Amino acid sequence: MLLQMRTGRAILAFSFVAGLLAGAATIPMKNRAKQFLNLYGQKPPGFTHVVTSPPGKLIFVSGRGGAAPDGTMPQEFATQAKNTFEDLKRCLALAGASFKDVVKINYFVKDVSSTAELRQIRAQYLDMEHPPAATLVQAGLSDGLLLEVEAVAIVPE
Repeated sequence: MLLQMRTGRAILAFSFVAGLLAGAATIPMKNRAKQFLNLYGQKPPGFTHVVTSPPGKLIFVSGRGGAAPDGTMPQEFATQAKNTFEDLKRCLALAGASFKDVVKINYFVKDVSSTAELRQIRAQYLDMEHPPAATLVQAGLSDGLLLEVEAVAIVPE
């Protein structure tokens, strides 16, 4: 009798979990898309307070700097920034992603006065209607490096 009760409970628990999983599979795609949320209905400049994402493949891109593909380091911030975003684009593609999949991005700049120029260039790459959460840090970078950027992306299942 005890064995039958345990078996019955196991079948009931399995049925419950199977039902939950089947129900989750029927969630409309709209509800499974990334959501960009901001506190109090505010739209802060250049970032989003909260990004939610459905299950998917997480991609972490280590800090990328401003060197050209041939390894040379330009002296101008704008050229380094363009090189950095082009390098990020290649890294994301290598993992099966693109800038539209980025949910978090961190910028490390040598001189915080470069922020306006950085924002102009990043707008050519990122969805600034729904910008990913961002962090800007003034940092002591290696010789000649004016900018380093790292990113987190999620490719939905």
